[in-house]
Amino acid sequence: MIKSVIRPIGTIGAVLMGIILSVIAAMAEETARGGVPTDMMSSYKTIGLGSAAAVAISATVIGAAYAVGRIGSAALGAAAEKPELLTRSLLFVALAEGLAVLGFAIAMMLIQKI
Repeated sequence: MIKSVIRPIGTIGAVLMGIILSVIAAMAEETARGGVPTDMMSSYKTIGLGSAAAVAISATVIGAAYAVGRIGSAALGAAAEKPELLTRSLLFVALAEGLAVLGFAIAMMLIQKI
């Protein structure tokens, strides 16, 4: 029981750490190219926006994956019993996937502000 809870948390932490490290690496590359920020608030703003984008996309993708998994399995179970429900149930799967698309759009708007 505990391992089944800890494994996803460890995976989520590893993904978030990878995203944060990639933001730091991008800032280091910008500094190496000569794009030195004029003040410290500029670099804090860049880190904050990058972290906000990372949290936005990760939270929405994890939520959408959970929703699609639950709704998709229920939809296929219902379609096995009544095949005419398949089209209607795929609509709910698409609505859950729309959550990930909206998170991606928000993350892209945040990244454009950097």
